[in-house]
Amino acid sequence: MATAPPIPRPNRFDVSIAVGGLLGGVTMWALGLYTSGSGLLPADWGLVPLVVMAALELLRRSRPSFALVVGTLALTFDMLTPGNAATIIMYTDLAYAAVLYGTPAAARRIPVTTGLATVAITLGFLVWWRDPQALFVGLGAAIVSFGPAATGALVRDHRDAAEAARLRAEQTALLAEMDRSQAVTAERARVARELHDMVANHLSAIAIHSTAALSLDDPATSKDALAVIRENSVAGLAEMRRLIGILRDSGAGTEPAVAPTLDGLTALVEGARTNGLDVTLAGLGGGPLPAPVELAAYRIVQESLTNALKHAAPGPVRVSLARRDGALEVAVSSPYGAAGGEHGDGDGGPRAPGSGAGLVGMRERATLLGGTFAAGARGAQWTVHATLPLADTPPE
Repeated sequence: MATAPPIPRPNRFDVSIAVGGLLGGVTMWALGLYTSGSGLLPADWGLVPLVVMAALELLRRSRPSFALVVGTLALTFDMLTPGNAATIIMYTDLAYAAVLYGTPAAARRIPVTTGLATVAITLGFLVWWRDPQALFVGLGAAIVSFGPAATGALVRDHRDAAEAARLRAEQTALLAEMDRSQAVTAERARVARELHDMVANHLSAIAIHSTAALSLDDPATSKDALAVIRENSVAGLAEMRRLIGILRDSGAGTEPAVAPTLDGLTALVEGARTNGLDVTLAGLGGGPLPAPVELAAYRIVQESLTNALKHAAPGPVRVSLARRDGALEVAVSSPYGAAGGEHGDGDGGPRAPGSGAGLVGMRERATLLGGTFAAGARGAQWTVHATLPLADTPPE
């Protein structure tokens, strides 16, 4: 069997109102101060609605609608006595509290009900008395019921508006924090792609040639391998310094670092040939391209050559670029099979270890520009194909 929820302890302010109203009403009764000169019941009966109204003040927050209904009955009973001003004043507070602390439905209904009751009382007394003095009765009813209810509605609207503004401010702060976190995550991913693409090629070449220098007992070959290792080490360090400079640059007094472009593909291919790849390049020229497209295409070719250096079987590697249907198409193909050859490890494994982030980074670059990316084996060839739109390209 369900039980009614316990009534919470009255608010300290409500207790003060109840005690103050009760003491004031008893003082007026003791001094013989009444709101009217006569009544159907003796003045002592006026203490009953006074005590009831004071007790209801303790429920003005926890049971506002109940307090108003019972308070209305107590006020009606008070009208049968000479009347006590404290009883009337406490009733106005109950009407105010019923709107302020009641349910939203009650907050909408009570001002309308008290307004209609005020109009009905005014018209009723006008018809009964047939005297304009009856308007003062209606005014009194408005002051006792409709006025407090309307005031409570106004205060509640302001309170709800303030609460809504606070919630909007919290939501705005939360969205701002989410945007900041997403921006930080995106920037970290961008830096990770740049770091991988800039350094992986050089480190792969160093790993492959150092393996050759250790495995071959030939001073001339070892010397050539060490020369390539030094060249790639110097280039890798330069790339690292450039990236660190970008990260540390506060934007004051320094020139921005130049991002790689397709003009640098020739040097990139020459470096791959130095590292032992048989690379051919086709499709350069055709006018300038958007900077983000050039950077993405350069990095895709660079990572593809790095993967070919680590994983491809001996044979030609072909790099081609072409404009088609408002997009730049980048294609890189290399022999697909067990890695080996002059710098292999001899057991069919890759010439240098990899993290698997290269394909992910290339796909991310193409996706960020609204393009497509595909990589996989096609017969005896491993192909990488990317389509990078040239129009409405967002900055990376």
